[in-house]
Amino acid sequence: MKIAVLALQGAFIEHEKMLERLGAEVIELRKKEDLEQAFDGLILPGGESTVQGKLLEEFGMFERLQKKIQDGLPVLATCAGLILLAGELSNDSNRYFGTLPVTVKRNAYGRQLGSFYCEEEIKGIGVYPMEFIRAPYIEKAAEGVETLAAVDGQIVAVQYGNQFAMSFHPELTQDTRIHEKFLEIIEMGTEKNAVRG
Repeated sequence: MKIAVLALQGAFIEHEKMLERLGAEVIELRKKEDLEQAFDGLILPGGESTVQGKLLEEFGMFERLQKKIQDGLPVLATCAGLILLAGELSNDSNRYFGTLPVTVKRNAYGRQLGSFYCEEEIKGIGVYPMEFIRAPYIEKAAEGVETLAAVDGQIVAVQYGNQFAMSFHPELTQDTRIHEKFLEIIEMGTEKNAVRG
């Protein structure tokens, strides 16, 4: 199984290490030509969403990646990655891929809670260590978007079809369960397609 990690900026190396620990083959997406390779899933890491969005456009990668996501490519997005997927940002006029029908608030926890740690239940996974770093949260989710986790009443993890997005950084913990679940879902989809074929 081959997973592509957007490697323009942010915490992409931590995702790569976690995927490699789980036996997945990892490729980095740094330029348009990298999108010529076949891959089974995509990671959109934390970092600076504005910088990532700008670089995606500058390097001619934006439209092709957006199309792949729209066509059902499985995506795991963390922190800035959630902002890239969001249909709307409540406190920012920018809009990026817009494939996930949610409204997201950037830097939602303010300066006092700019970074914090907690443990909360994630649907289908269990209690999970959550590292938040100047994190967004989801203010509104459209019908069809499944809430997987909330902290203090705010949605911090969702699933919409093959898109998984969260406010926190699973790659900064030692807990591999989110990445494991992501790989399992890709595998199940690949097996279904093989049976159909």
